[in-house]
This record gives sequence, C-alpha cells and structure tokens, in this order.
Amino acid sequence: MKNIDQYNLKDKRVIVRVDFNVPLNEKFEITDDTRIRAAIPTVKKILSAGGSVILMSHLGRPKDGPTDKYSLRHLLNDLEGKLGMKVQFANDCIGEEATEKAAALKPGEVLLLENLRFYKEEEKGDENFAKKLALLADVYVNDAFGTAHRAHASTAIIARFFPGASLFGYLMQDEVSSLEKVTKNPDRPLTAVLGGAKVSGKIEIINNLLDKVDNLIIGGGMMFTFIKAMGGQVGNSLVEDDLLETAKAAINKAKTLGVNLYIPTDTVIADSFSNEANQQTVAANSIPDGWMGLDIGHETIMTFTEVILNSRTILWNGPMGVFEFVNFAQGTRDIALAIVKATSSGTFSLVGGGDSVAAVNKYDLADKVSYVSTGGGAMLEYIEGKELPGVKAIQEGI
Repeated sequence: MKNIDQYNLKDKRVIVRVDFNVPLNEKFEITDDTRIRAAIPTVKKILSAGGSVILMSHLGRPKDGPTDKYSLRHLLNDLEGKLGMKVQFANDCIGEEATEKAAALKPGEVLLLENLRFYKEEEKGDENFAKKLALLADVYVNDAFGTAHRAHASTAIIARFFPGASLFGYLMQDEVSSLEKVTKNPDRPLTAVLGGAKVSGKIEIINNLLDKVDNLIIGGGMMFTFIKAMGGQVGNSLVEDDLLETAKAAINKAKTLGVNLYIPTDTVIADSFSNEANQQTVAANSIPDGWMGLDIGHETIMTFTEVILNSRTILWNGPMGVFEFVNFAQGTRDIALAIVKATSSGTFSLVGGGDSVAAVNKYDLADKVSYVSTGGGAMLEYIEGKELPGVKAIQEGI
C-alpha cells in the first residue's frame, strides 16, 4: 500500500478525503470525536513533511443543497484545538473561493472545505465534480475508511486525476491492515462476536465468516431469530420471521463446516422496552408471552467469556443487548471486558460498527483493544468479501 510515508510531500498541496461525519447535538457540539481524532496523525504528517492540507468531507445527509445544520463550519473549533493551529475555511468545496484559498495555501497551512454532499454530484460519482476538486491540489490522499465502500466523487473517482500521486493516509492503511489480520491470515482460534438488533443487517457477514472462523458468537436482538428458528419460545422479543429459514441455513452451515456456533442459553427479559421495566432472567428459548429479551444472561456471559479468553483473534461487531439502558447493559459490558482481558494476553482484537465502538468508548476501553474501526459500513462490506471502491481506486492508480 502506497502511503504518505513513501511520497515527497514538500511544497505540495495535498487534498485529503477525511471522514468528519460526526454526531452533533442541538447546539452543534460534537458528541463523539472519534473520527476527527483518527484523521489527525495523517494531517500532522503532511504538515511536518512540508506540505499544505486541504480537507474535504461530508456531514450528514443534506437533501436540498447547503444547510447550516450540516455545515462543516461547526467542526472548526474542535479541529483547530486538535491540530493546535488556525484552520482556514472555504464556504464551498468547489468554485471561486475554494480555488483561491487553495491556491494561496502555504506549506504548513490547513484549509477545510464545505460539505461535499451539498452537491448531488458527490454521491453520484460525477467525474466533472471530481475533476473540480482535483484541480485544487497536487496530491490526493484518502483517509476516509468510513466511506471507502462508496464509489463517490471524492472517495474513488478523484483518484483518476492523480496518477502516481494517489496515496493512503495512516487511518486507511491501519484499517485495511487490521481487517486483513482478521480475514486473511488470523492467529487461531478466530472468534467473531456478532450482535445488534437484526439478522438482516448481518446475514452476508455471517455467511462469509462461517468459512473463516473457528467460533461464531451470536448476541443482541438478532439472537431471537436464531432461537425461534430452533423452535424456541421468544415472547415479544424482536424477531425477523422472514429470515427464520436463513437462520436455519446458517446453523446447518456451521455444523457442516465444523464451526462452533454459540447462541445464548439465557436472557434478561423485560415486560416493556424501558430501563424501568420489570425484569427477570429466563432460559432464552422459554420467554413468556408479553415479555421481551433485552440482554444476554449470566450463564451466557460465562460461556461467551470462556470462548473469548481462549481465542487468539477476535472480531466484535454489535452489542449483546440494549446497552443504552443501564439495567440491560451487563452483557455488552462484560463481553467488552472479556475482549480487553484477552487482548492483554496477546490476542488481536478488532472492534467495529457504530454501537460496538460506542460501547468501548462508553466504558473507556477503546485503548485496551487492538484496533477500533471507524468505518461501520465499510468494515462490514470488507468482511463480507466485497471490493471497496475507495481502496481499489488508489491501489489501481499507483
């Protein structure tokens, strides 16, 4: 992978696709700065090598062109604090102001462009729009793994205009190499821990991972589709009835391949979807009518923990329960702690997907696992075995 360490950036204007799609509250304050922090090493490297930096990103899903709610202007103070320097801002990502400010950039300076998605051409992968962005700089760096699965103008098409000068940033390099450690040549046993609400969002991952893993742990709301597929009673728990046959097929495939498939044996149930609901722990396949499973139970936690501690490579995507409710967070927290403990013994652990990342951040464990992926959708598509346009564009342009 050709990255920014292997290119002379002195006196070059470097346009960097970052993923600054961060959550903002009603006061436009950043509530999770993980993605901005992840991009800082690449920016600092370019500056220290004598280059100038033009940052471009999207924020949110603006529907009708420029909207203040989705302006990258809201990120300026945070970005300046992290870089320890003044950051210039262009009120557009193309056009006269952007062109003039980019042309005037001196080595060591940073310019942030306005939201790329204020133009429909960005998501359409419009070549003319990509060319206008490319004209702002001498070198293109993609450091936005979170959008690498999209063939957008700024993530893939733009690389065509930088033959020999399209590079990976540190974040992209770390993301891809970490994923390769899990999917290409993992230390064994390899355990995947999958949670979250729905099977539908994970079925391709399950099918692709069954050929690779030694152990597959299922938790979260999706466990009830598997339990019902095996004939269990799940009460009012979340179930995707149209995927019962799909779940059965995955169970049979695991048996055929000799993969250890772990499905919860007990669950913490509630009589309503609320932190204050009445709760009790029951067998996962014997949930009474009117009750719903919101977390894995103690017996399951102990089983899953033992598997995790005996693993040498771990992939975690998706919480074990409704961890946003403190009374139903025990499973997610304990599995996170088990992964941390395994990591401290030399196991490689990769955590990815929005809710899993939120969980390790909530419990201050992000620096205690091997790698936290910033790209939910991109990470999942990579694990599903799909080619990522943002990665391919640079690899082919070298």
